[in-house]
Amino acid sequence: MTLRCAIVDDEPLALGLLQSYVEKTPFLTLCGAYSSAVQAMKMLPESPVDLLFLDIQMPELSGLEFSRMVPESTRVVFTTAFEQYAIDGYRVNALDYLLKPISYSDFMEAVNKAVRWFELNSKADSSPSVDSTYIYVKSDYKLVQIELDKILYIEGLKDYIKIHLEDNPRPVLSLVSMKTVEEKLPSERFIRVHRSFIVQKQKIKIIDKGRIVFGKDYVPVSDSYKQELQNYVNEHII
Repeated sequence: MTLRCAIVDDEPLALGLLQSYVEKTPFLTLCGAYSSAVQAMKMLPESPVDLLFLDIQMPELSGLEFSRMVPESTRVVFTTAFEQYAIDGYRVNALDYLLKPISYSDFMEAVNKAVRWFELNSKADSSPSVDSTYIYVKSDYKLVQIELDKILYIEGLKDYIKIHLEDNPRPVLSLVSMKTVEEKLPSERFIRVHRSFIVQKQKIKIIDKGRIVFGKDYVPVSDSYKQELQNYVNEHII
């Protein structure tokens, strides 16, 4: 797999170093090196890339601000001298975070992560969602495979979701909307029961006082989704 990439950094030495790293990496193709986000903003829409190495602290337009403008298909690796920006990088769903001065080994670790992400994403996109036995979600800078059979329910929290799994006390946290994940899930297996909850039909064992019971957890059923759930239950009542 060959990835098209670009670099944005207002420090000439850092820009030159990353450019040299890209040029000696066989499976990377350099499509542009820019000294400011403003300059990159004028060029990248015409020549989109797969991978963007992006400095965070820059004048006029910061890397964090610019990262929100690039296409969703472009994965971002932040480069900065300030470690405190790591959490901000996570909030904008960056693929990785490199702390300056950047060694070639650290650079390659981020690049290999990008290659794995694109390979997994390509496999996920090539499989029809209705026949899938798994989905991929972005979690903590990684692309994680989730088996559909293991999902109990999915909980929406503003821009995040929590995927609650069987035999796993810690849910998987991902920066994605409920609408997006609902579109990826096979509708014959999953049902929306609340604005903030999607449950797997076959995992519904107990319904008590308008709530679905999963051990010690209770999933509410809102009025707007109650009839659809009732229709499903009626099909299986004896």
